[in-house]
Amino acid sequence: MFCFPYAGGGASAYGRWQRTLDAHGAGVRVLPIQLPGREGRIDEPRFTDLRALIDDLDAELDDELERPHIFYGHSMGALIAYSLACRRQQRGAPLPEAVVLSAYRAPHLPAPQIARPEASDEELIDSLAALGGIPQVLLNHPDFLSALLPVARDDLLLCTGEAASMASEPLRVPLHLFAGRRDRLVSVPEVVSWRRHAGRGCEVRTMPGGHFFVRAHEEAFLRELATLARRYARVPVAA
Repeated sequence: MFCFPYAGGGASAYGRWQRTLDAHGAGVRVLPIQLPGREGRIDEPRFTDLRALIDDLDAELDDELERPHIFYGHSMGALIAYSLACRRQQRGAPLPEAVVLSAYRAPHLPAPQIARPEASDEELIDSLAALGGIPQVLLNHPDFLSALLPVARDDLLLCTGEAASMASEPLRVPLHLFAGRRDRLVSVPEVVSWRRHAGRGCEVRTMPGGHFFVRAHEEAFLRELATLARRYARVPVAA
């Protein structure tokens, strides 16, 4: 299961998932994707153009994606996961067994706006903290915030890319959607609207919590994800 990060995040966001999913018998290997310009790739230039990022990911992951796989993405990661699946469908490359997306609007809708492009650092921090994107314990750590803000700003530019323009037809894989019941950025109906883009069926689940329910209610979410992953696992799962 290839996991794509949310805005401002990196591969470490999924660092605990393998152990928990194993405990629930998910039968999948978690492969977090580290985008350029963050964590272990901090010295590499970040992408702010969605099409350029998708071109890069398609080329870099092509060999890995020959094997059976699932895509998962949260928020910005959902945009990336869906766009990459569309690109691969367009060129006839192997597709995921399923695409699992959480906390992002359907691509024919305007991209959710966390903050105005001209927002000050303080305004951006307040917006991210209100959504749960910055743990309260880190709000008083200037070094963390100074490293986060440039990444977040570039990622917000990335999210202005039009995923819908990459899709000439509905995606020919099952779509599984998760929405936070109290998400102030992306509503449940906006997540349900993904059905327009599903060519092989679409399921929507709601979760307690807001935009970052994957963090605030991680255990409950991973139980749901494990149940879902077992449908597509190609190996026997121990009882």
